[in-house]
Amino acid sequence: MKIGINEMRVGNIVEYQDKLWVVVKTLHVQPGKGGAYTQAELKGVLDGTKLNERFRSAEEIERVFLDEKAHQYLYAEGDTLVFMDVDTFDQIYLDQDVLGDSVRFLQDGMLVTLSFYEGIVLSAELPATVVATVEQADPVVKGQTASASYKPAVLDNGLRILVPQHIDSGMKIVVNTSDGSYVERAKD
Repeated sequence: MKIGINEMRVGNIVEYQDKLWVVVKTLHVQPGKGGAYTQAELKGVLDGTKLNERFRSAEEIERVFLDEKAHQYLYAEGDTLVFMDVDTFDQIYLDQDVLGDSVRFLQDGMLVTLSFYEGIVLSAELPATVVATVEQADPVVKGQTASASYKPAVLDNGLRILVPQHIDSGMKIVVNTSDGSYVERAKD
């Protein structure tokens, strides 16, 4: 669908120079001399390259809409992850690079939202939080319990994070999947 340059917003996915781009930043400029234009910062969806481009206000650009569908994570085969479509039970094989660092939060049976463009998986979105078990937590240091302080801990997925002093080994906690930070103690 073609849209005017002035309708382009941050977060839109556009097709430009035969590639898919995410709009990171836009700035509408109306100089005292000459025609108005929009300065846009674009980031490549597939390769992550950045592009700063100047568009005249009269131009149009192709806006792309992605298909999003829930898939269930089944298992890993080396560097390949296997997902199942929850409606059709078709299996999809993805390279771990599609998930990036969030691959460490994958758990058996987890529902993941996959984004498709013309049948190609562009990205995968995990739930906002996951429950993990603390495998190892450093002991509490005397004198540091009066103020809110954190100590290092290792989770069952191998991730090292900072947790409050009251968290011990074997406890289940809720972890934010976007940055790997402690959220709260899991409800039993």
